[in-house]
This record gives sequence, structure tokens and C-alpha cells, in this order.
Amino acid sequence: MKQGIHPEYGPVAFRDRATGDVVLTRSTLAARTDGPTIGLDGRTYPVVDVDVSVHSHPFWTGQGRVVDSEGRVEAFERRYGRRNVEERP
Repeated sequence: MKQGIHPEYGPVAFRDRATGDVVLTRSTLAARTDGPTIGLDGRTYPVVDVDVSVHSHPFWTGQGRVVDSEGRVEAFERRYGRRNVEERP
């Protein structure tokens, strides 16, 4: 690896805005010094607020629902009708 061209890689806290849960992981966003910080485990970490995480995403929370249970072909045939092969010009 070349020296001096890579961003700093260190611990960062990602906070879910919907639930308030915090996940501590490593990221290149560790170099941020202008943003908010949070104290965990007696240390201070930069915080990145995210709209959706594993704690609030409908798929992972079990709150997900199937919106389109009808297939695309069936929906097209329902809207426009099914054409016979003989009718094609």
C-alpha cells in the first residue's frame, strides 16, 4: 500500500434516527472532526446519523409487507387483455 494516500480508517458510531439505536463499527468517516460525537465505553466517537438501519428496516424487523403480489405479466394482461397469436399483423 502506498503511504499517505488512504483515508483514516477507524471507529465510528452509526445512529438510527428512527429508533435511536447505535452501532459501533469502523469506517473511513472516522476522520470527520466537524460533526457530532457520542461517548461510548468511556471513549468519544464521531456519529453518523442514518435514516434506515437493521434496527428500523421493515425487512429485518418483520414489519414488511408484500405490496405487489400479482406478477407483471398478469397485471399487463388484466389491464390490456390477452391477445391471440392469430391477431398479430
